Amino acid sequence: MTDLDVSAPPDLILTEATTGIARRFLPGRPGLSLLLAMARRPRRVANRAATLGAELTRIAAGSSTVAPSSRDKRFADPAWTGNPLLRRVVQVYLAAGIAAEGLVQDLPLEWQDAERIKFLTTNLVEALAPSNNPLLSPVAWKAIIDTGGGNLRTGAQQLISDFSHAPFIPSMVDQSAFRVGSDLGITPGAVVLRTPMFELIQYRPQTETVRTVPLLIIPPTINKFYVLDLAPGRSLIEYLVGQGQQVFVVSWRNPDARHSKWGFDAYVEAVTGAFDAVDEITGHSTAHVLAACSGGLLAAMAAAYRAETAGFDRLASLDLLVTMFDQAREDAFGAMVDEQAAAAAIARSRRQGYLDGKQLAAVFAWLRPRDLVWNYWVNNYLQGRKPPAFDILFWNADTTRMPAKLHRDFLDTALGNKLARPGGVTVLGTEIDLKRITADSYVVAGSADHLCPWTNCYRSSQMLGGKVRFVLSTNGHIAALVNPSDNHKSSYRVSDDNSLDPEAWQRTATTEQGSWWPDFAQWLGDRSGELVPAPAHLGNARFQPIEAAPGSYVLDR
Repeated sequence: MTDLDVSAPPDLILTEATTGIARRFLPGRPGLSLLLAMARRPRRVANRAATLGAELTRIAAGSSTVAPSSRDKRFADPAWTGNPLLRRVVQVYLAAGIAAEGLVQDLPLEWQDAERIKFLTTNLVEALAPSNNPLLSPVAWKAIIDTGGGNLRTGAQQLISDFSHAPFIPSMVDQSAFRVGSDLGITPGAVVLRTPMFELIQYRPQTETVRTVPLLIIPPTINKFYVLDLAPGRSLIEYLVGQGQQVFVVSWRNPDARHSKWGFDAYVEAVTGAFDAVDEITGHSTAHVLAACSGGLLAAMAAAYRAETAGFDRLASLDLLVTMFDQAREDAFGAMVDEQAAAAAIARSRRQGYLDGKQLAAVFAWLRPRDLVWNYWVNNYLQGRKPPAFDILFWNADTTRMPAKLHRDFLDTALGNKLARPGGVTVLGTEIDLKRITADSYVVAGSADHLCPWTNCYRSSQMLGGKVRFVLSTNGHIAALVNPSDNHKSSYRVSDDNSLDPEAWQRTATTEQGSWWPDFAQWLGDRSGELVPAPAHLGNARFQPIEAAPGSYVLDR
């Protein structure tokens, strides 16, 4: 697995992380609607039952053709198809799953009820897979033979360890495999500014000459900045420094209850403060801003705020990675959140002072249970193996907290889709209008990203007031960011015309092989002024280096 793409919008994640993931398994009113629909359509229920009964008869007789997909790794072991009993168990499971999901599709339910029931049904089907059952799983029995029963001991130890503390899910990564500052986040640089809210890191030039216009990176507020500075060769920051860019990054503090009042206002002030520091250190009148996911929302609001209050002609470009301002969705996940649930989530985080990142980790996992829960259930507990050593998974497990006020602001904005309309959001007493951002923008989305669907990212790019180069990478949410320049298996579509509707844009955009990183570096270089000798020292007289990158805030737990 190379990505942690999940299928859910931010409002669902921020709500369920606070109210608890168990809520999604309680059918509530949609369950009653399902029962009423079944009572009113007995013939449809009977037809599904008859179809399932006939299939079960064929399974018992050994004549059924039901079989798992060749891409279904749960049943890859030859015993699932070679052993007559196990083959029938799998066939019964698949047939029952098809019947259950088909019945939900057959019944006339209101859109929101239908989507919630489909969501619940899919998760129950995943949980009941025979591959998760230690008494049936051939890989578990083979592990018992291979280890002399040692897998039972190590599996039990790992299960007890994982479920003795939040987030109460199987570990996805070997936590001992990486260390931030030694294995990850090791691009040379220094912290040149530390505030109660963030550290500003300036990276040491790796070329004799650099571009005059610097680049400030604003990372997401969920998890830590080094997703953009993973292992050497997989670091976007390292790559851009190597291309002659003067690169700075904000490393957010991991907040606690003392910082519960930090909301949009405080974070926008932090972004503008970091921008001003970069301006003063480099002595240049403009700077690029590259921001990702929730960091993109904050950067865009900061840019619009400055444009409205003091002019922001110093912004050379606003570049966005997997960021959506337009959060309107009409799918299962748009149906999962309502104002009552959001209000309960906000009240709970307000009492605690923050939203715990471990709760977010649990939500992310249960939104893709086959890959992020049951896959590790089998590996860690049934087979007694250690989880893999993978840098993205290590970063994902290195959770952070979110201040209660920021949690409230994000939820309120997402539920009302407020950034999509001028004046819908007010920051520091100023109504935000994204059309006021007239700088050029380089916008990247992932075609397999269900957290920030590419169509939402594309529509969001149309809300900006400047020229946009839109890039659609063939990746999910995280792999769209971690897309090394030598990744020849990747590809992307690109166009400088974002005036079309999403489908028309997709048809007319140019397809390029490889990573979008080189294209961005060239686009950025064309807007970054002339080459000048690289500075010999980091910071300046006012902003002296405090400590080596990646700093201290990134190490906070």
